[in-house]
Order: sequence, then C-alpha cells, then structure tokens
Amino acid sequence: MVNDLSLDVKPGEFFTLLGPSGCGKTTTLRMIAGFLRPDAGQILLGGRNVTTLPPSERNVGIVFQNYALWPHMTVFENIAYGLKVRRFKKDEIRVRVARVMEMLGLAGLEDKFPSQLSGGQQQRVALARTLVVEPSVLLLDEPLSNLDAVIRISVREELRRLQQRLGITTIYVTHDQEEAMVLSDRVAVMNRGSVVQVGPPSELYRKPATEFVAQFVGSNNILGARLVSSHGDALVMEVDTGERLVAKASMDLPVGSRVKVCVRPEKVRILTDLGVDPPGMNVWDGVVRFAAYKGNLITYDVVLDSGLRLKVESHTSEEGKPHNIDSRVRVAFKPEDCYILPG
Repeated sequence: MVNDLSLDVKPGEFFTLLGPSGCGKTTTLRMIAGFLRPDAGQILLGGRNVTTLPPSERNVGIVFQNYALWPHMTVFENIAYGLKVRRFKKDEIRVRVARVMEMLGLAGLEDKFPSQLSGGQQQRVALARTLVVEPSVLLLDEPLSNLDAVIRISVREELRRLQQRLGITTIYVTHDQEEAMVLSDRVAVMNRGSVVQVGPPSELYRKPATEFVAQFVGSNNILGARLVSSHGDALVMEVDTGERLVAKASMDLPVGSRVKVCVRPEKVRILTDLGVDPPGMNVWDGVVRFAAYKGNLITYDVVLDSGLRLKVESHTSEEGKPHNIDSRVRVAFKPEDCYILPG
C-alpha cells in the first residue's frame, strides 16, 4: 500500500526509491509503469496525464528483478521483440539492435540463448531490450539483486555511466542503501507506504530528517538524551545511560527537551594514548567486545561501563595494531560530529 505519495523526478535524473521490503517501492514503480492504477491522484510523464493509459501507451521501459527473458529466443530476438511488436521494418530493427548491443558490450552474442549467458550478460540483455525502443523513462526494479557481489559492483558502475551518457530519466528501486548512494542523483527513502525524506545521497547521510532515515541510511549510533544546558550552539546533553556529551547544533530547544543524538561510527575514534584527552572532544571509557576486519576498515563494538554500546569504524591505515577483544579503550568524538534529532 502507498499513502499520499507525491514525487517530482527531473528530466535526465537518476532517482531511486529506497526502503525495506514491503514499504511500497515496487508498488510505486508499477503505478508509474501502468500495471497498477492509483485510487486517487495523477501520474504525469513529461507533463502528460497517463494515469488511465495502459503500459503500452506510456513510452516507459521496465527491467524486472528476474530479467524475464524469453528462453526459446536468441539474444537478438529477445532484444528485437519490442521493435517487432511495434512493427518496425527489418532493416531498422537490425540497426537499432546492433547499436544497443554494441553499447552494452553484447556484440558477438546475437545467436546465444539466455541459458548460455552469465547473470551479468542476462542483465545486459534485459536492459538492451528495454533501451532499444527508446523509452522516455527507464524503470528498474532491483535489477542487480540476482548478481553476485563482484559482478553487481561492476554492472552498477556500467549502468550509471550508460544512464549519464544517454541522459535518460531513470527511476530505480532497491533496498540496498549502498547501491542507492552510489547510483543516484536523488533518493526517496520510503517506509510503510510513505516517503520519509527525499534528497541527494550526501544530504540523507549527513542530515537525516528522522530516526528511521538515520538508522536505514548507513550505520549510526543513536543515543537517547536530555538537554541539560545550552551555550550558543554548544548543547550539553545527558545520555539516558548517564554519560554527558557536548554537541554543536543551531537548535532552539528548552532545557529538559528529549532528543536523539546521532554519531556516525567513522566519526568515533579509539584513542591510542589512554592518558591524554584531546581538548574539546567527548571522551568515554569502555571495553572492546567485538571486532570485524573488512580489509580497509575495522569495525568495533565498544561497550561503555554504563552498558551503552557504540559502533566505531577505523581505517586500517590509520589504526596501527588492531585492538583486542576485552581490551579497555577510550573513545572520542567531536561536538560538531553530533547530529541532533528532536526526541
């Protein structure tokens, strides 16, 4: 179900609908495509009201999660299918198919069947079949979810470069936040059938509008707290577990207000010198309870003496020797790295 959804996608924009399963992403995409009709409101494509038009009259192309290739047709026949349905001449079909196959690195695979292709090649064929009819809007419903991790990264980079070269308006559906951040000009975060926040990836990451966005877009430490005092833009907070911290934020909140303090794990440092507190930083004591090595990153779970758990993310090049499990550490973060949400 989708509730009171209103979106304005710009011409040539790569726009992503991001959210957990069941939040309404695919339902929204299917309404744009014409497979579902909204109970109220209008769908405009290029200023034209297409709300009641069937999919065949909307000039949109859609790539599904499972690619939906015809198994008994060759690559050429799959790509050419939409042109044949539209009664293009054979010479025009050959020219268009050859052009889009060259563009997507499929030249030489014309006579292959889908079962003879890799997952990445099948995805390219599905995309070529959609692009060959030159749609005004490209709709992509989690098209990379069936690919393994390495191929997925490669194909999404190719997809972004292709979209930028063609300048085609693209609406993309995914639950993968990293995919959304890498591909998109703007992202609409959805939850329970509604759009929670719309903006460029960097804005969603740095300035989440709600606790849901703060949790869903990237990892975050979200601390319940109470405002104790304020001195200009310096807000003194008491965390629910008893710790005190200073945050810098231009907010007009009365003393005693409940807030959520967000601190990204990469903004939290583990101090190498336990005897020296960096000036102006929030410093707390704790114990390393978990560590995950991720190549260029190490992620720690640090549990403070009060029981508060913090995620810390360090670059291995800056880390030196990793911290052992159960070792005592001091963690520190700057007041300006705290983002405040009203409680």
